[in-house]
Amino acid sequence: MTRREFITLLAGAAAAWPLGARAQQPVMALVGLLSSAQLDDRQIGAIRQGLKDAGYIEGRNVAIKYRSADARFDRLPALAADLVADPVAAIIALAPPAAVAAKAATATIPIIFATGADPVGLGLVSSFNRPGGNATGVTFVVNTLGAKRLELLRELVPSASVIGLLINPGNPTSDSQTSDVQAAARAIGVEPLILNVGSERNIDAAFASAVQQRVNAVIVGADSFFVSRSDQLVGLAARHGMPAVYFLREFADIGGLVSYGPSQTDAYRLAGGYAARILKGEKPADLPVVQSVKFELVVNLKTAKALGLTVPDNLLARADEVIE
Repeated sequence: MTRREFITLLAGAAAAWPLGARAQQPVMALVGLLSSAQLDDRQIGAIRQGLKDAGYIEGRNVAIKYRSADARFDRLPALAADLVADPVAAIIALAPPAAVAAKAATATIPIIFATGADPVGLGLVSSFNRPGGNATGVTFVVNTLGAKRLELLRELVPSASVIGLLINPGNPTSDSQTSDVQAAARAIGVEPLILNVGSERNIDAAFASAVQQRVNAVIVGADSFFVSRSDQLVGLAARHGMPAVYFLREFADIGGLVSYGPSQTDAYRLAGGYAARILKGEKPADLPVVQSVKFELVVNLKTAKALGLTVPDNLLARADEVIE
């Protein structure tokens, strides 16, 4: 081999190295995450875990574009449109308002929802087994557990005769939640008092009204707006000495008396897994809607003692976690 041939060969190989290196880099898929409220580390971690279990690791072969409405539902259409314009390969939509906004924004980009509401009733899918269209996902029972939460309050406050229900009238599920609690309350001879809370400033007024009308205990309706105001709600319940039951364990973790509801981390992990399957080429129309069946009952014993309540032994025995 002549010196000129050697130099030519070396130059050709050097020119090919960057191309080869680029070819070995994994393709970075872009997923949009549309949330009605801010997510905590545990919830985001569950979505990442679902993706990771299927081989997708954020920063390595998948990127996640986060968009949160901070419980201002009117912002969701614009946030959904932003994800569609990017465009993302799929949208994970958390909570009913976010899922509805994503569905309205695109009929082609796959949507993976995680919702406590009926996805058929919301118009997200045609049926659970055959979703059709571009959406599928995970459901968990949260909005229809009002009767169970009322039962828990009665166990903790047996003498309660007036129970308040904090509800956001702007939520699509508010009517069904209200009727559920009203029917259960009347069946056991308890007077239900509906406390409409549609904005941050209404929360203080709702608790003041509850005290004025001699409400004995409060059920906090399932709503992402209330999740974003969890500190305020728990603080007001403590200040007014008002026993309250919540729909997610996150409330009990920060001082709420008791919570009963689905494990959001389990549901979000399943949603992350479904997103991974779609990234691998499966179609939303072919993936049946799945239901997360893991529930959590959490009792904050410290808060119960501060309220002067004695938690029945059988309730403590049923609890998945007792915070002391």
